[in-house]
Amino acid sequence: MLSTVLTRAAAAGTAAGLLAAGLLLGGCAKSTPPRPAAGPPHPQAANGKAVPARPAEIPGLGPATRADIPDGTSQAVVVTGDAKDSSDSMAVLYERDPDKGWQQVSGAWPAHNALNGWTDEHWAGDNRSPIGVFGLTDAGGRLPDPGTRLPYHETPVFNAQGTGFLGEPLEGSFDYVVAINYNRYPGTSPLYDDGSRPMGWDRGGGVWMHVDHEGPTQACVSLALEHMRELLLWLDPKKEPVVVMGDATSLAR
Repeated sequence: MLSTVLTRAAAAGTAAGLLAAGLLLGGCAKSTPPRPAAGPPHPQAANGKAVPARPAEIPGLGPATRADIPDGTSQAVVVTGDAKDSSDSMAVLYERDPDKGWQQVSGAWPAHNALNGWTDEHWAGDNRSPIGVFGLTDAGGRLPDPGTRLPYHETPVFNAQGTGFLGEPLEGSFDYVVAINYNRYPGTSPLYDDGSRPMGWDRGGGVWMHVDHEGPTQACVSLALEHMRELLLWLDPKKEPVVVMGDATSLAR
């Protein structure tokens, strides 16, 4: 039959006839498609239905960093530094949905970190921000409580004075603060610091998220006033919030 088709195609001299012959020779007209190349099978449940997609992870975080986020945590402030030695960073809020996984719930907010960037081993006076995952349990500030669900200590003692590394005024930097649980005991005011730090005084402490003064910090993370207020209103102790902070390369580990 194939020879008859080829003969008719050649005799006809038409493009349609040649195309029909070519399809038969190439196998495209077979009733069953060719077997695909070997590869991983499409995931299916026992009933033959496709397995639901895995819950989303926070972009940019590697397996080691993700493993440090507690299982019970469903709020994360991710602060990603531009580089290991940079004081510029960005902060994004994420919330974990039981089914969908981690979902971004804010835009990328400009932030500052320490003058000399980031470190895996923070020491007092090194002007570097500690890398890691830390709880956010306590807040306060010079301004009245904006309505946060965290314990909030309002006092005029939150009074930043002097100038920063670029000569910028520090006034107002502590209008709102959230203590970062690096080398501190949770459940106390951010101001509480009697020297009984878990890792010792020489490993630094008093690391906060606070209002940005448009320059590098000593170890803290700073955000614009409106973003600090938004952060305070968002944080929910029942969701065991954390800050995930460090330069992009370190967080990707």
